[in-house]
Amino acid sequence: MMNGDADVPAWLESGEPLGVRGPVTRIETHAAMVFLAGDRAWKIKRPVDLGYLNFSTAQARRDVLCEELRLNRRTAPDLYIAVHAITREGGRLALDGDGEAVDWVLEMRRFADDALLDRRAQEGGLDELLLRRLVDAIVDFHASADIGPREGGAERVRRVIEGNAASMAASPSIIAPAVAEDLWQRQQALLARHAALLNARAEARRVRRVHGDLHLGNIALIDGVPTPFDCLEFDADLATIDLLYDLAFLLMDLWARGMRREANIVFNRYIDRSAADEDGIALLPLFMSMRATIRAHVLATQARLTCDMDAEARAGRYLALAGALIEPVPVPARLVAIGGLSGTGKSTLARVIGGLLGCPPGARILRSDVLRKRLANVAIETALDPDAYTAQASRAVYAELDRLAGAALAAGQAVVADAVFGSAAERASIEQKARATGVPFKGVWLFLPESERIRRIAARGPDASDATAAVARWQSEAIATPDGGWISLPAAGGLDDLEAAAIRLLER
Repeated sequence: MMNGDADVPAWLESGEPLGVRGPVTRIETHAAMVFLAGDRAWKIKRPVDLGYLNFSTAQARRDVLCEELRLNRRTAPDLYIAVHAITREGGRLALDGDGEAVDWVLEMRRFADDALLDRRAQEGGLDELLLRRLVDAIVDFHASADIGPREGGAERVRRVIEGNAASMAASPSIIAPAVAEDLWQRQQALLARHAALLNARAEARRVRRVHGDLHLGNIALIDGVPTPFDCLEFDADLATIDLLYDLAFLLMDLWARGMRREANIVFNRYIDRSAADEDGIALLPLFMSMRATIRAHVLATQARLTCDMDAEARAGRYLALAGALIEPVPVPARLVAIGGLSGTGKSTLARVIGGLLGCPPGARILRSDVLRKRLANVAIETALDPDAYTAQASRAVYAELDRLAGAALAAGQAVVADAVFGSAAERASIEQKARATGVPFKGVWLFLPESERIRRIAARGPDASDATAAVARWQSEAIATPDGGWISLPAAGGLDDLEAAAIRLLER
């Protein structure tokens, strides 16, 4: 260990100070080592100075571990226990002994190895309900986080981009300087394009002291609750960021794994819950690219320090992803409207195609049922009384859907509009949004026999829709299939068949 006590890792790995006789598992990163022993996890910092972090003295390591304990108790209070001194006296190391403190260690409760969401992602265990609960926890945490400075939003992002460039330059044998320079230039160009928006979001209190390292490897399912832990603790400035930049690490992680549908679900759930961030969706390709860049240079540093060839290969893949995330897409903005009676599968189809459209992390899905709850100022899955479904309320919902669709399209984002669209006026109005912004439009009408629609409605779990069997029967009588302009698709087959038919339609 550079400028540290070389005996500490081997001493901890022996299990003697941790009170265990069984095997101790050692996990190394570029800046820390974790020792898993029994029902505890013990973490020490590497005594390194990487420029953006400096743990080269025992006092610095103590300070940062105390900060890690304090900050992570915001989201995982039951995991983080205490910081202990590692002392040396008479040539022997001890935990909280009477001798001189030569290092410090953070004690945490250990969770099951399969609790990490990155493990669950590998095994296909990230279902929609889990993702919704995770996003809800993130939204609530963000809402309570300390508010940062209300000026300099663009400058804060510029410092991150510059810092990433400096960190990449430290590993020229792993990250080719020409590739790093090209990525830096493109990120700087996007920063200049979005500077006014970034500054406005800081002014609107969307810059806060948040997690800072919110990827799947730092989220565990503990007692059934998605729990973020191991936040960025060593630099308050780096962790005081735009809320969507915090979310972007999770989005990028899912995207990197080929889980575009899951990333799109997370993105839309977050914006559905946090209406104040609706204006910031154009920032996400840049933010996701910056997050991939961080992964690239961190892995490059790890490869350089530990001669880990796998880390070197992964660094190259993340560097390529960072560039791909801000590559122009053939059709960045387009509008797809999915209509049909309740129970035909509109929202299911929207989620299926959302991650395939437009810029990362896919289309903004505007669902009338969700917007109705937002306008009523209730939680998404809270049922409204039937008397809330007036003609006036419905007009307000469709007007809000049209407004948000127009704003997202103008920002260069693809949109999927999910609503019944039972009247010709409602269909004409959403089509007009596409014409007004000059983007391609497709209208899809799903149809299904009434009995099957009622069966699907009865089988729903907690959902934004308040439709009942009675509503389904009324719609059968009151709403006719569009007689032109929209493409009718049968929804009676399996989801794979419906997805394939929708994709063929979109590719025309």
